[in-house]
Amino acid sequence: MSSGPRVNRNRLLASALLVVAGSMVGMAYASAPLYRLFCQVTGYGGTTQRAEAGADHMLDRTIVVRFDGNVAGMPWKFGPEAQQITLKLGETAVVDFVAENTGPTALTGTATFNVQPDIAGAYFNKIECFCFTEQKLEAGERIQMPVQFFVSPEMADDRELEGTRTITLSYTFFPVVGERQPVAQAPGDETGKNM
Repeated sequence: MSSGPRVNRNRLLASALLVVAGSMVGMAYASAPLYRLFCQVTGYGGTTQRAEAGADHMLDRTIVVRFDGNVAGMPWKFGPEAQQITLKLGETAVVDFVAENTGPTALTGTATFNVQPDIAGAYFNKIECFCFTEQKLEAGERIQMPVQFFVSPEMADDRELEGTRTITLSYTFFPVVGERQPVAQAPGDETGKNM
């Protein structure tokens, strides 16, 4: 007649396992946004900071900012109009990147970014940026996308960046996940089906 306590223990164990499994699923969904928030706050992994306005002061120390543009998995040309600029710490600058869809159909892409050296991301502040915003380009369409930014004067106080004279801001465009990509069709086949 001891099946009652055993059944209760089994139910309790099953409930506890369900709570643990549910918690693990919840943590899996929360981990990406939490990691992104951590990177934005700390600059970890070259993640830049967001700013509403430029710095409140400038220093005489200058920094060279290089720009890089890449495309992964889509027929676009993408890159900066200027390869690099020199500016003072705290000085606000605007650089245009250009994207062109060289493919035969409209495509939507989105850009990710990083800063090198990674630790400099904590001092690289973007006021305006096209990153993580979907950009739809028709076949042959070309657009300019500005990035407005400054490198914080506080970088001068970071001993780990004392000898750093160059920062690289790099963007990579990827196709938007779930967007239907064109399928190659046979020459003269208007329906896209081979007979």
